[in-house]
Amino acid sequence: MLDINLFIAEKGGNPELIRESERRRNGKPQLVDEIISQYQDWTSGKDFALRNYQSALLALELMLAYFDDSRLTKFELDALNRSINAVQKEIGLKMKAKEDATELLAQKKDLESKKKDLTEKEQEKDKTLRTNVNKIGNIVHDSVPVSKTEDDNEVVRSHFVDGVEPKHQPTMRSHSDVLYLLGGYDPDRGAKVAGHRVYFLTGAGVDLNLALINYGLQFLGKRGYTKIQTPYFMSRDMMAKTAQLSQYDEELYKISGDGDGDDKYLIATSEQPISAFHSGEWFEKPSEQLPLKYAGYSTCFRKEAGAHGKVSSGIFRVHQFEKIEQFVLTEPEKSWEMFDEMIGASEQFFKSLGISYRVVSIVSGALNDAAAKKYDLEAWFPFQGQYLELVSCSNCTGYQSRNLEIRCGTKKMGDREKMSTA
Repeated sequence: MLDINLFIAEKGGNPELIRESERRRNGKPQLVDEIISQYQDWTSGKDFALRNYQSALLALELMLAYFDDSRLTKFELDALNRSINAVQKEIGLKMKAKEDATELLAQKKDLESKKKDLTEKEQEKDKTLRTNVNKIGNIVHDSVPVSKTEDDNEVVRSHFVDGVEPKHQPTMRSHSDVLYLLGGYDPDRGAKVAGHRVYFLTGAGVDLNLALINYGLQFLGKRGYTKIQTPYFMSRDMMAKTAQLSQYDEELYKISGDGDGDDKYLIATSEQPISAFHSGEWFEKPSEQLPLKYAGYSTCFRKEAGAHGKVSSGIFRVHQFEKIEQFVLTEPEKSWEMFDEMIGASEQFFKSLGISYRVVSIVSGALNDAAAKKYDLEAWFPFQGQYLELVSCSNCTGYQSRNLEIRCGTKKMGDREKMSTA
């Protein structure tokens, strides 16, 4: 999610920057003004109380009279806590003087009841604000091509094996046909057992899959990445901090637990659990501790509900597959350097396999919420006569780490900067 202060001009924010980013995403720029209004409503009581009243008890009474229920905020709650403390102090004085404190005790009980109601309202108001802020995507980088359709993705560079541009070869067998003929792939029995877009790997298929996994992990290991094998599922609360809402319907499989709050979600990519690996942690000495570079390995599970009309023959757009993932936590000012390094590593990997490819910059309207910019590496498939995506590389800046409360720096606690993820 974005920093709420970015929405507020008085706090040095730039709401027009967010509106323009949402327009580029083909999003909802009008939601920015709704968030600003909600924030102002959420904070409205503080200045009113502190500017006009010295007595916390008087401030509380007048604010409750001045604001209707929809404008009770956490700052009214703060005033109420001060009132309870003031009453408790008076009760202590009465008790010490051995005087009757019955009236004050009743007053304290009434204030505590109001506190319970206010707490529930404040939590609901905070939840609504955060929900709307989470609907706003990351700030689109100025270098991203602006368009609603991926037909306008920009080719950044291409690599042709032996310098020869590849051609469409419809008489050549497809990758899936070759694997099938080698006895390494059985889609029919996969469909019989588990439905469409499922397959068995057998014999040479298993060997090839394991060889590529091991080669990929060793390739990244030599470049300073720590190998990490992740859980296959995450709790709902943790998944909500790293996956965008649309993924729940189009990608994620839900596993029902034994009781309330025990539901899990199968991961669509190891990026999800790796992003949460350091949740809630502070890196006090980022220049010494960062970057943290992970080579994630996991089985991934996707519904592929939005894959209609896309290439799906062979082992493409399937419900279960293995994937090697680059994931890096870095200092904010070094995130773009790391972005270039990561796509560079991907290119070197496919060059080592002797595969022609191109790198494309994804248009603003097709970026996922967390990405400020995304490059796809698309390999050439001679039978299909087209480039198909095999790698996506995104710079998420501080968007993921903010929800996951991953901080770096040595500022005071409330001001610590969120690090960048890629």
